[in-house]
This record gives sequence, structure tokens and C-alpha cells, in this order.
Amino acid sequence: MSPNPLQGAQFTLAAHRVRQLPADEGAEVAFAGRSNAGKSSALNALTGHRGLARTSKTPGRTQQMVSFALPPLAQGEGESPLEARLIDLPGYGYAKVPEELREHWKLEIDAYLHHRASLRGVVLIADIRHPLKEFDRMMLEFCFTTGLPCHLLLTKADKLSRGQATQALAAMRKSFRDGLHATAQVFSSTAGTGVEEARTRVVELLRTPRER
Repeated sequence: MSPNPLQGAQFTLAAHRVRQLPADEGAEVAFAGRSNAGKSSALNALTGHRGLARTSKTPGRTQQMVSFALPPLAQGEGESPLEARLIDLPGYGYAKVPEELREHWKLEIDAYLHHRASLRGVVLIADIRHPLKEFDRMMLEFCFTTGLPCHLLLTKADKLSRGQATQALAAMRKSFRDGLHATAQVFSSTAGTGVEEARTRVVELLRTPRER
């Protein structure tokens, strides 16, 4: 097994507003998804740090933008290592979050996605057992129209047979032909399915400057 380039991730801060995030330089990848889709578990699996992102049986715990610093990321020969971060966006779709807070995060996430210069891609987390929800599709559409790379993790694949998971992935990729576009894979933080593939994709996103 190759060394984990995301190992050594450390909590930096939790921000209520975009302006409270670390300086907008270097490179970062944002993680987005519904509150119960397994976002925290995915972050923990990818970084190899079981307690990095909180996991809870109560969805909706992430109600701030949480920044995790990564060790400097090696680039090409002669290039300086890259300052890199992962940003955990607030889980969306959780009914018990007050309407005022939901509206706040709608505006802040919109501002973050539009204006954050160091943002190089989004990892969208969705439960493989369910169709994409409205916000999932909105996120995919936003990434497609703005040229922001998006990688879809179809989580909780351990709840399905291998054949069912393969079918779900094929159906998802087929749906991308309807005007949405992203890379997608099967993933399970519990079984370790797709963890190496997802790490590789996150590192690719971090190392690839966006065309603007």
C-alpha cells in the first residue's frame, strides 16, 4: 500500500463565515453532502485519522466550515511544496437546523464556491442507496457551469452487494449525460472500499490549478 499523502491532517479552525477561513492561498478541496451521507466518516477514512472529523448518530453536527491543514504536498521537480487544506462544509438537508441558520449557510456556501480562489475542487458525498437529492444536483450543476471539478463518492457501498453497487455507479454515470458532469466512484469508509482511489483523486484536485 502506498503512503497516504493526506495523513497528518490537523484541525485548524471552524468558521461561521467565509472571511474567517485561513488565508485564501495555496490549494484546498471542499467536502459537501447531506448530513447523514457519511461525510465525516469519509474524511476520517481518507486522512487515516479516525477522530479527525466528528461522527455522530445525530446528523447535522457540522454546522460550521471546518478547515483541516494537510502536510505540504510535493509537486513537480523544482516546484515548492504546496500548502494544502481540506474544508468540511456544513452538512445540508437536516430538518432540525433552524431556518435562519439554513439561510445563512446557503449564502455563505454560495459565496465560498464563487469567490474562494484557492478552491480547486469539490468532493460530493451521497448515499449510494438513494437517488441524488435536490441539493446534490444543484451542487453538481454549479460545479459543471463554473468549471469547478467535482468528484462524487457514493458512500455506504458496504450496505449493498458488489453487483448492486456496480449497477448504482453505472446508473449515476449515465445520469451525468443529462447535462451534469463529475467523476464518480463507489466508496465505503467501513469496508475501506475505494479509499485509495478517492485519496488519489483528492490529491489530483489539489495539485491541479483551475482555469479561470
